[in-house]
Amino acid sequence: MTHPVEMEQEQRLTFPSRSENITLVERLINKICSEYKISEDHYGNILVAITEAVNNAILHGNKSNPDKKIDVVFQLGEKKFTFTVKDQGEGFDYNALPDPTNPENLEKPNGRGVFLMRHLADKVEFSDNGSTVSLDFFLSAN
Repeated sequence: MTHPVEMEQEQRLTFPSRSENITLVERLINKICSEYKISEDHYGNILVAITEAVNNAILHGNKSNPDKKIDVVFQLGEKKFTFTVKDQGEGFDYNALPDPTNPENLEKPNGRGVFLMRHLADKVEFSDNGSTVSLDFFLSAN
């Protein structure tokens, strides 16, 4: 698989914890997916998973405090894209989340973000007590 030489191997965004800054992340994803000619299916998965991660970082990690920052890093690997989202919050127990598909949780307005991330990304890893999440998307050979 050949990659355009003008594309950087790593790109970084840092912004205040405001919901409207999701558009910065969407622009980054659009640029990357366009450069690498990512299929619409993969684009949709990447867009939803990463915006969920950023939303969680803003709302839950940093409690929508605009004085706290969100870092989003894109890295191009051998056969994958990795997006890392880090907030300045205290983290959370990512192993003790309720299953949003259980009947008692179906009507709840939140609790689907991590579930969606785990189903749309090829690999999801939490670190720093849950305040950092890395999502891998494997690239198939064209």
